[in-house]
Amino acid sequence: MKVLDLDMDFFLTDACPLAPLGERPPGRCAQPLGDGEVIRFLEEQCGLSSAHPLPGAIFDTHDKALDFWQARLADGTLTAPFEVVHVDTHSDLAFGPPGTDFVLKAVLTRAPAARPSLEGYRHGVKLDEANYLLFALAFRWISRLTYVRNPKSREDVPVHLLRDPAHICLTSDIARLMEGRNGQEPEIPFFRVDDYRTFHETGFDFVTLAQSPRYAPASADRIMALLRPYIQEIPL
Repeated sequence: MKVLDLDMDFFLTDACPLAPLGERPPGRCAQPLGDGEVIRFLEEQCGLSSAHPLPGAIFDTHDKALDFWQARLADGTLTAPFEVVHVDTHSDLAFGPPGTDFVLKAVLTRAPAARPSLEGYRHGVKLDEANYLLFALAFRWISRLTYVRNPKSREDVPVHLLRDPAHICLTSDIARLMEGRNGQEPEIPFFRVDDYRTFHETGFDFVTLAQSPRYAPASADRIMALLRPYIQEIPL
């Protein structure tokens, strides 16, 4: 199965700095792409249709994709591991603080079935919108990850997560000590698309969309109106 995982900040002319909590980046930092360019990407490059919207969810911060995926795994409409096409200005693989250590040294030591404890991670201020994909990889939910970048994206894939440029394999010294119980961590095919104009992939089963207000100026909210018709929202 395959999920298209969108972030509104992808559809901007530049990457905005993170705004303070409760604020938006200034409008001068980036402009939203034109309607035609957005629609062409969705319809011609991703195979979406507003006449036949795909099931999915729209939320404010991107970490809530985990809640949606967990709910779909629980009701059996999504099966793991599944493919994720992550369309975003950021990799969301914990490039910045708090970094990768908690996932690599704490989450990976847990039995795989016990790892998806979302509320516990949030309560401990370990899970957020900048690292949720790293958690999804640690949960062994993802079989293949494609990162479609904004042309102005910064380099933000932690290189120590890569076995080679085309594969991610999470590991740490303490996690390796637990392999007798947990087994080896899977090697995940990883594809990075630096020029989104060359991207073309269809056959998605679900679509998730994050507004990410701290990364996008208020002027970008009109993009949400363009994207909504392609998503048949279902509850978490």
